[in-house]
Amino acid sequence: MKPDWDKLMQEFEGSTGALIADVDCTAGGQSLCEKVGVSGYPTIKWGDPSALEDYEGGRDLSSLQSFAAENLKPMCSPSNIDLCDDEKKKQIEELMATPDDELETKIKEKEDLMASTEKKFKKRVEKLQSKYQEFQTEKDNTLADIKKSGLGLMKAVKAAKAKKGGEEL
Repeated sequence: MKPDWDKLMQEFEGSTGALIADVDCTAGGQSLCEKVGVSGYPTIKWGDPSALEDYEGGRDLSSLQSFAAENLKPMCSPSNIDLCDDEKKKQIEELMATPDDELETKIKEKEDLMASTEKKFKKRVEKLQSKYQEFQTEKDNTLADIKKSGLGLMKAVKAAKAKKGGEEL
């Protein structure tokens, strides 16, 4: 993916309407990555810098180019309210009129909900992993028991009979 990403960055170099960049989340960009919710690598984010979204599309150059052409342009936001429909304008105006402390509380509530959802998901995955491990162990033990019960000897006898039968012809 990296070569295609580098090509896309070159195509958008100098663009005034879109920024294509990469950040090393294991080094100097770690705090930025934590702030925007990067939890795995590679991760592609897009959208308003203050509210980045996860990119879910293809990772080849053609898919990246198509997505960029369609989506990386000025979008409805508080800084581009003229691009918003009436419903979104009203929502932005209501949020702009909300006192900062109340807005911060609402943001924290949503972030807490996201965190609890992620925590719930991780717990479920751990349970699933544990169940998978249980099934794997059960399967391995059963297969070992089957082999110990004489399967190998049976196959050897069958092969010997086949060989002996072939010699008699």
